[in-house]
Amino acid sequence: MNIEEYRLYCLSKKGVTESIPFSKLPNVLVFKVKGKMFTATDINTFDSFSIKCEPETIEELRLQYDALEEPPYFSKKHWSRVVVDGSISDKILYEWLDISYRLVVAKLTKKERLELEHL
Repeated sequence: MNIEEYRLYCLSKKGVTESIPFSKLPNVLVFKVKGKMFTATDINTFDSFSIKCEPETIEELRLQYDALEEPPYFSKKHWSRVVVDGSISDKILYEWLDISYRLVVAKLTKKERLELEHL
């Protein structure tokens, strides 16, 4: 996966927007659904990206995949940093982006979820 594939995949999801919202981190590209972040990456390096994870399986996944690390800026209980080093197949990376997106959508209000369904 390269940064353009990552970007296009994220933008292909319903209701997703992209922005660079952190003035002190001008290289961090963030993808949100209905204003809630589900992934972010450094656009200059694309050496990793952050995803939301299920708390019940996050530790097991980190043991299974060396490239899945605790994130430097987010809650380690809910987020992971995925190192883009080729050790994890694109198929799995896309699945993890799907899970991150679904976890965020699940926390949206009923009204927001209904709005997404009608996009």
